[in-house]
Amino acid sequence: MATTKALYSQQLRSLAELMLAVAGESVTVMKKHAPERALKLKRQDEWGLYLEFIKVMFNLTDRLSAFYVPIRDQPEFMNDLEDAVTAQLRTVLEPAFGSSVDQNEIMLTIGGAVAESRQLYEHYRFSINEDGKRKHEMFDAFGERVANAMGVRGNSQITSAATLCATAVIPAIAAILKEEPPPTPAGTSVLPAGSAAADAFPGKPKGPTGNEIKLVSVMSNVAGEEVETRWGLHPRFRQDLTPEELQHLTRLMNRVAKILGERYASVAFSDEWMSWHKAGHA
Repeated sequence: MATTKALYSQQLRSLAELMLAVAGESVTVMKKHAPERALKLKRQDEWGLYLEFIKVMFNLTDRLSAFYVPIRDQPEFMNDLEDAVTAQLRTVLEPAFGSSVDQNEIMLTIGGAVAESRQLYEHYRFSINEDGKRKHEMFDAFGERVANAMGVRGNSQITSAATLCATAVIPAIAAILKEEPPPTPAGTSVLPAGSAAADAFPGKPKGPTGNEIKLVSVMSNVAGEEVETRWGLHPRFRQDLTPEELQHLTRLMNRVAKILGERYASVAFSDEWMSWHKAGHA
């Protein structure tokens, strides 16, 4: 009798790729919703956020697989998914860390995430395809865990964005399990159109999954009649720079921030922008 790994190899690989891509993009969404806090996050903090999304997606996949995988195969299917995510994560990390990647550590990390996922979310009894009190309670608990991991306990904007990211991936998981095309047209988001996080949550990863790292970021914000523009560095990138390199980069980025800030201000306070804003399109 063929194993589930052979029977569902394509779905397992696609699910692993989806989970890692969604987790990575979701971390970006969380940082965009708390930009001041994002600049203070350390590498281990971002990794903790990443794993929170991996945990909830294992639970969502487990619930959805009950509709598409025979009951006798489901436990082995979920074990194989754990192996597929481990293998995919190893593939993603190798270009950055080479032979120094500890395969056992990755396996233990994902295994621990799966075990914690079961402990955290299995006791919420509900059907994934229906709305209900227990379903909302689980997603609320997940949102709070994300906010706590970011160090912004009780931040409703973060909890709502985290819940949106988690619920939006459900149709994509179901489509993979049904071996159907994604539920949205190519190039569109798996998030609802017009959602606050849609622009940062592409339906299809650009380039190899997980190989893109934002080293430098610049952000402008309008508050009343003032425009604030600031920039930041990835903590690991900052550590890799010598004091002289950091000083030189700081001078350059201050100039970049000034130029971009002035340009953003000219657009933000233009008549055209104001007309968009009044029309509800800004």
